[in-house]
Amino acid sequence: MKKDECLVGIELCHPAAKRPAYQHSGDAGMDIYAVEEVVIAPGETCLLHTGLKFRIPSGYELEIRPRSGLSVNTRLRIPNAPGTIDSGYRDELMIPLYNASAELERPFEVYDLSTKQSPWGAYRVRPGERIAQMLLKRVETMCFVDVAELDRCESFESVEDRAGGFGSTGLE
Repeated sequence: MKKDECLVGIELCHPAAKRPAYQHSGDAGMDIYAVEEVVIAPGETCLLHTGLKFRIPSGYELEIRPRSGLSVNTRLRIPNAPGTIDSGYRDELMIPLYNASAELERPFEVYDLSTKQSPWGAYRVRPGERIAQMLLKRVETMCFVDVAELDRCESFESVEDRAGGFGSTGLE
């Protein structure tokens, strides 16, 4: 095992399960594959089976993110992205996919992910297709310290209050 590697236990709990894989050397995320065929209608969210269970070391999480190609070429989205798989979770990894296509007044067509045709309508996900990516992330545990006033607390590094909130720094 290399210095920057961490052992994660994996169980393939479905006959069609594929081991997650890095597509290229240096990639941050490993691709996750579907194990079943599912058609996701416009406006629908489905939980897709992966056939994978993990034993994640304490102090780590698996972070589930969308694949950029899926987001660019389709209207499929991971609604809770990034998703967190805690170290204590032992059940099958399920990926929620939401079809953000508008519900059409006419009957919609079903598009296969592999065709990358129209980004509207329903989508058919087939076994073995890449549906998400995952990263192993170190997680620090928080310990809170009660203070009377945040700006008068000398126990922490001094950081200026930047004030403002959503969009307060402008667009440019």
